[in-house]
Amino acid sequence: MDIQKISSRKIYEVIADQIKEQIISGQLKPGEKLPSAKELSERFQVGRSTLREALSALKAMGLVEIHQGEGSYVRSIESQDVDLPVFDALLMNRETVIELIEARKALEISNAALAAEKRNAEDIAKLEEIIRNMENFLGNEQEGERSDLLFHLTLAQAAHNSIMARMIDSISTQMQTAIRETRRLQMYANKTVSKQLWEEHKAIFEAIRDQEPAAAQEAMRKHLFHVEQVLLKFLKK
Repeated sequence: MDIQKISSRKIYEVIADQIKEQIISGQLKPGEKLPSAKELSERFQVGRSTLREALSALKAMGLVEIHQGEGSYVRSIESQDVDLPVFDALLMNRETVIELIEARKALEISNAALAAEKRNAEDIAKLEEIIRNMENFLGNEQEGERSDLLFHLTLAQAAHNSIMARMIDSISTQMQTAIRETRRLQMYANKTVSKQLWEEHKAIFEAIRDQEPAAAQEAMRKHLFHVEQVLLKFLKK
């Protein structure tokens, strides 16, 4: 894998573009595993957070798959896939973000009810661990962001509906990109906001654990309304 070193701090789109070109040209083959985040960050001479942003952008474009704890893999792509925009390029388009929020609410509120009905003991154990980790790292922006995304993806799996899981995976990744672009709001670094987000996730978890579909839906609705207000406030600026 050929890498063009970045001599100064560049935004993650530059890294994403380099990897994208290698995927499109066939230099990186479908199914091929990318080097580890540590190795890529060293090759590009950037921090791991910047590298993670680049991989998230590539995932949003449908060019790579990210498997938790395993790594990132090149996806098989069709010709039309290469022209898909990176979501952050659309971020300032208020209508686009609102549509994304609406899609997320429709999917995740329904998924919460399914998860409450179909979750098993393993799902509950995973979700409980994530909630505990959120509480332990209140005010830690990086860990808060990671745990938030992991919670929603794990909850999607708990519904045991593969189609729903894939749809939520795509939406959650793009939403996380939008949230990441609002760094100046410090959603996760602000301990008060971080605690509120933890409490919202905890309420969702407890409803899922207790197999209460209606309560799970309401808890998810309240959480997503909060996130929506933060993002819309940002877009007005």
